[in-house]
Amino acid sequence: MNYDFRNAELKWQKKWEDSGVFEAQDNSDKKKFYALVEFPYPSGAGMHVGHIKAYSGLEVISRKRRMEGYNVLFPIGFDAYGLPTENYAIKTGIHPRQVTDTNIAKFTAQLKRVGFSFDWNRVVDTTEEGYYKWTQWIFLKMFENGLAFRDKTLVNYCPSCKVVLSNEDSQGGKCDICHSDIVQKSKDVWYLRITEYADKLLDGLKEVDYLPNVKLQQENWIGKSTGAFVNFTVKDTEETLRIYTTRPDTLFGVTFMVMAPEHPMLDKYKDMIKNFGDVENYRTECAKKTEFERTQLVKDKTGVKLDGFVAINPVNGKEIPIFISDYVMMGYGTGAIMAVPAHDQRDYDFAKKFGVDIIEVIKGGDMEVEAYTGDGEMVNSDYLNGYKDKKSSIARVLEELEKKGIGERGVQYKMKDWAFNRQRYWGEPIPIVHCEKCGMVAVPYSELPLRLPKVENFEPGQDGESPLAKIDSFVNCTCPKCGGAARRETDTMPQWAGSSWYFLRYIDPHNDNELANMDKLKYWMPVDWYNGGMEHVTRHLIYSRFWHKFLYDIGAVPCAEPYAKRTAQGLILGPDGVKMSKSRGNVIDPNEVVDVYGADVLRTYVLFMGDYEQAAPWSESSVKGCKRFVDRIWNLQEILTEGDEYTAELSSSFHKTVKKVSEDIEALKYNTAIAALMTLLNGIYNKGSINKAELKTLLLLVNPFAPHVTEELNSIVFGDSMLAETQWPSYDEAKCVDDEIEIVVQINGKVKVKINVAADIEAADAIAMAKADEKIASEIAGKTVVKELYVKGRLVNIVVR
Repeated sequence: MNYDFRNAELKWQKKWEDSGVFEAQDNSDKKKFYALVEFPYPSGAGMHVGHIKAYSGLEVISRKRRMEGYNVLFPIGFDAYGLPTENYAIKTGIHPRQVTDTNIAKFTAQLKRVGFSFDWNRVVDTTEEGYYKWTQWIFLKMFENGLAFRDKTLVNYCPSCKVVLSNEDSQGGKCDICHSDIVQKSKDVWYLRITEYADKLLDGLKEVDYLPNVKLQQENWIGKSTGAFVNFTVKDTEETLRIYTTRPDTLFGVTFMVMAPEHPMLDKYKDMIKNFGDVENYRTECAKKTEFERTQLVKDKTGVKLDGFVAINPVNGKEIPIFISDYVMMGYGTGAIMAVPAHDQRDYDFAKKFGVDIIEVIKGGDMEVEAYTGDGEMVNSDYLNGYKDKKSSIARVLEELEKKGIGERGVQYKMKDWAFNRQRYWGEPIPIVHCEKCGMVAVPYSELPLRLPKVENFEPGQDGESPLAKIDSFVNCTCPKCGGAARRETDTMPQWAGSSWYFLRYIDPHNDNELANMDKLKYWMPVDWYNGGMEHVTRHLIYSRFWHKFLYDIGAVPCAEPYAKRTAQGLILGPDGVKMSKSRGNVIDPNEVVDVYGADVLRTYVLFMGDYEQAAPWSESSVKGCKRFVDRIWNLQEILTEGDEYTAELSSSFHKTVKKVSEDIEALKYNTAIAALMTLLNGIYNKGSINKAELKTLLLLVNPFAPHVTEELNSIVFGDSMLAETQWPSYDEAKCVDDEIEIVVQINGKVKVKINVAADIEAADAIAMAKADEKIASEIAGKTVVKELYVKGRLVNIVVR
């Protein structure tokens, strides 16, 4: 009888939903397990196979945990604000609300069709008023605590999307949404002061179970460094140029300084700078470059030497020239740097181009060829001369700097504050009012949510102004503080806002009185296991940890870290081994796979195709192999016999397989777990029969991967409760050990034969059996045995001459 997957899958998906078997119970007496996947952005294209793989890992874990007796929270939702939906709405004229609702309905149907065991009663949508009310609430709490502020600065601006982007959203000088080139633009920008939490974000990494490369990427993005702040005086002024350096031991080698072209000190002293016209021209050129272009190491060195504006090296009193150059940014550090051309290649190249002195202070290189960046003995450095240890040199110079009052120890971070606004319509309104008398005033909590008004024209202004600025009824308002005329903030929050706390709302999604009930938060938090893409570990993961730590500091959540464990899945590549894209024509539609083979085949294949954490190409032949696996499970009913215990022939295989599948699932080794099940299945068919006890265990082991076929076969054969509500099988460790093992026998290190011996055989007996083998006996006959060695479980080696 062929397996009718279409009817079986619909049947069991309805049974699961009707029975509520996957619904989590708040404050249960059971052990809790909170499994979290990155909720999808509901695009019009629908789900792709990457979604299936991303969710299938913790899907298997969650089903296994329920069978192990846990109260499991495995929720899903939709991260639905953002530019793609708005751009689509502008293109088609369909309102973003309608686009979003249509896409969510499509995603929901697709997710259910694959049979994911999500708790559908806890679905969140970041664009719903009941959700973004609390996103706005968190923003106001940050505003109250000085973590949300507004400042005029050069920003990364996408002329195509007409939106300001954070560094994280414009890596490589490209817009993360449309991939257009970014330009620099001066604008008033909302920021979240994430830098205040840099140390907490770093320290928290010591307390969590994240993949090593996830931790490393976060550490590198935060970019903490220890060094010194040093004050260089500007000749004939009372000004000092304050710089930060991680190598204060090289101060005696500083032969010039570089300031950011935008540095305000330049305008203050423009009358002293004889070539200020050159400065203005250079500024104009810099404004055409993105931050990415300006800070590239491999590029032509450009700059302007300031005529009449020089600095004094504080450690030796020497006058040194000051340049402006595009690679120094006002947003990084202090807006000025010291340059040590003898020991920094970029400084070396700059000095060579502009004819600046190069003074060696660390012995070891050839200054005529390149900068020396290694360690060595200090020279030309006064009191540091003769020092050979970098740590000691730095300690000594820090002592001198602090003694003379010209510098002190310091810490810097590569991470910048988070640019937190968009000049677009489809986002959470920022709940701030601008009053001429009172300044920036928070919208009262009682008036939240500040609703996004309904509009017909979503187009942003040509200067990047938000579409909300055109709506007088939204903009014009009364100041909550003084009652006078005021104007609402018209920028909206970035897409990252709603995803920075969604894991908390799953815990209490329908609560209108608070972000989430504290008792429920105490029961469920932290998330036990979070799985997602590596592309989000320097944005979403850092942002959400920052929000959570802030909420912990104000007493809104009960734990300091949101995620106890974080893993990541690899990409699914096209059949050609290249990343899937429509332009290459190598995209696999999961719906078509389900149409042809069924959901269980798709679920099994995305986990069987290779190491879960690595990229792997799609293989149609392997998909068909998984179809055969599912069909062979179904056809076991044709060789079924009675029996309430494992048969002697299969007992060891079953215990071993239960152990291996149980352990491999926990280690994300889904491919080897499925391979073990296939091996067991081969053994069953080789034997020619399977009894009911064996079938029950097999169905339970396969169920997390292929739940529909296993539930259907279970109902036919056993007619009892769902597998989803049945206990996960156990194993006997003693029965996982082979009674007999195969070992090799070597003579003088060369393999001659393989023999079977008892697994617990003693060395003397193993050697005796080896020597008794007919081939070994003939080869050692008439020779002197020099040495005999048994390596337990592996080999016997006999040395003869």
